[in-house]
Amino acid sequence: MIIDTHLHLIDKAALAYPWLSDVPALDRDFLYEIYATEAKRCGIGGALHMEVDVDTAQVEAEIDYVQDLSGRPENLIVGAIAACRPEGAGFAEYLDRQRTNSFVKGFRRVLHVVPDDVSEGGLFRENIRRLGGTGLTFDLCVLPHQIPKAIVLADLAPDVQFILDHCGVPAIASGAVQPWRDNMSEISKRRNVTAKISGVVAYAEAESWSVETLRPYVEHTIAQFGWDRVVWGSDWPVCTLGGGLSTWVAATHALLTGCSDTEREKLLSVNAKRLWKL
Repeated sequence: MIIDTHLHLIDKAALAYPWLSDVPALDRDFLYEIYATEAKRCGIGGALHMEVDVDTAQVEAEIDYVQDLSGRPENLIVGAIAACRPEGAGFAEYLDRQRTNSFVKGFRRVLHVVPDDVSEGGLFRENIRRLGGTGLTFDLCVLPHQIPKAIVLADLAPDVQFILDHCGVPAIASGAVQPWRDNMSEISKRRNVTAKISGVVAYAEAESWSVETLRPYVEHTIAQFGWDRVVWGSDWPVCTLGGGLSTWVAATHALLTGCSDTEREKLLSVNAKRLWKL
């Protein structure tokens, strides 16, 4: 069984997504029913919903929307990584509310869509440290040159479990490996950071990538973090920019050829179950 740790759902009738107008290929509904049909055919048996940067006023409405879906019969959704604004004065109260909801497994604030100094603010860092001891994770979504900023956060909050999204978002289409490669090696030294092997097909040249295009990036990530600190995610529907869910699952299995059953299971499900107590 595969646990998808990075599912996005887009329902424009229910929630507002200000950023979608800048990404025409994704500016439409991507509903649970569409995902679930394909996911079940791919062997996905559970999924964590990842926040989709909804309008700030609707952050908690997004949690409610996804949790309602999860209660329906035979639903794959087993929890949510919720949006948050650690730079805001209301974060502590927001955290207290979510800690009582076992459906919420962690938080994310996408850092490459805000000025770099957002994560450098004293309040932001203080609020990230508040996650220590809660069992709630924090996803780091940064570009390769911003990985040092993620390292600072990991060092400032050693009791917080961080998840580095999308293999550190390498620039696969351009073939660039630096500063991504060295920065990945450095952040992997932080034992409180786990890497997410998720949706990297979206960063490759859509019409021409192959498994061998992805291999150096995926294998370097796994080699640096080790099999106990990697999880898998689809990044659906963003992965549709590079071929789609079935294509990414097939590529993943091809990339894992030669791995042991134990290694494969750690990446695809075991580590996720442990991290988020699924």
